[in-house]
Amino acid sequence: MERVLIVDDDPDIIRLVSYNLMQAGFEVVTAGTGRQALEIAERRPPDLIILDLMLPDVDGMEVCRSLRAHELSTHVPIIMLTARGDGIDRVIGFELGADDYVMKPFSPRELVLRVKSILRRARTEQTEMLRVG
Repeated sequence: MERVLIVDDDPDIIRLVSYNLMQAGFEVVTAGTGRQALEIAERRPPDLIILDLMLPDVDGMEVCRSLRAHELSTHVPIIMLTARGDGIDRVIGFELGADDYVMKPFSPRELVLRVKSILRRARTEQTEMLRVG
């Protein structure tokens, strides 16, 4: 079962996203702060992270930067789920290594489909083998 880490300081968002991902067959782990997210990812990296940008301690941009710099989480796909929709925020998010950017309010069904799509691509990239000779 694939494991998704949801990082958001809004309990309602965590409940909504968790419920929909569990219904789709995912194991869900949650964090309410950036620091918690980094600790969880360091102990046991998830298969995908859904990350809010506006967190109370370490903002989502810094969390993303830290995850990309850490050897164990450098290849974990990240979906930024945020109310910050300025074009510059999106650009910075992608430059820091986000794989997708979803604006609040959002469709839970669409978010689940994006998670499935990104994980499907990640599995394909990991299983490709190059043979020489």
